[in-house]
Parts: sequence; structure tokens; C-alpha cells
Amino acid sequence: MEPRETPTPSTATTSEPMITVTEAALKEIKRLMNVQGIETGGLRLGVRGGGCSGLSYTINFDEKIGPYDHVFEFDSVKIIIDAKSAIYLQGTTLDYHKDLMGGNFKFLNPNAAKTCGCGESFSA
Repeated sequence: MEPRETPTPSTATTSEPMITVTEAALKEIKRLMNVQGIETGGLRLGVRGGGCSGLSYTINFDEKIGPYDHVFEFDSVKIIIDAKSAIYLQGTTLDYHKDLMGGNFKFLNPNAAKTCGCGESFSA
């Protein structure tokens, strides 16, 4: 699904889509927002130092949008990415997989030179 950047004065603008979000991921994000009663803000994606490969993905709901955040809207779901994480997440697809053991979000990141077995950390 193609993103639409939310036009707010507090967000940085980009000329091309930074990430894509699959239908399965959108469905799960909406379900989680409904279960948790989240009506404002959006899903924040990020990258921080740590993990077995050097960098770890972060994902959480956030009501605050900073002046340098990139905000994209996918079917009424806001995806928030801070400027520092944007460098590492450019071109990434957020997906969701569910199996008999449960479900989890997957980052399909073309910038990752190496990933660990758990899929939660990478090196650029």
C-alpha cells in the first residue's frame, strides 16, 4: 500500500516513500490499536544501538510527534519515524506473520548488511 505523508507543520517532509506497510501489518496494527483503545498518535518505528548484530528495531505506539519526525499515513494508520532512524529504515517493508506459535512483525530491510537469527537486530 502506498503511503501518504500526513501534512502537519511539525513533521519533516520527504519526496519519496520511506517505507511500505503490508496489508497483514496494517490489519494487525489496527487490531492492536482497537484492543488498547488508541485513538490518537500512531505506530512509531525506530532503530537503536544494541542487539546481537549492532542495531535493533523498535516498535511501539506513540502519541507524540516531534518536529523532525516523518509521519506517513497508510489507510488511516499513522507511521512515525524519527529522523535518525529514517536513515536505516529507508526502503524497509513492515510485514506481519502469524503461525501456530504466535505472530510477529517483520522488518524487511534492504539496508541490513547482516541480520541475526531472531530478525530483531541488524548491522548496516
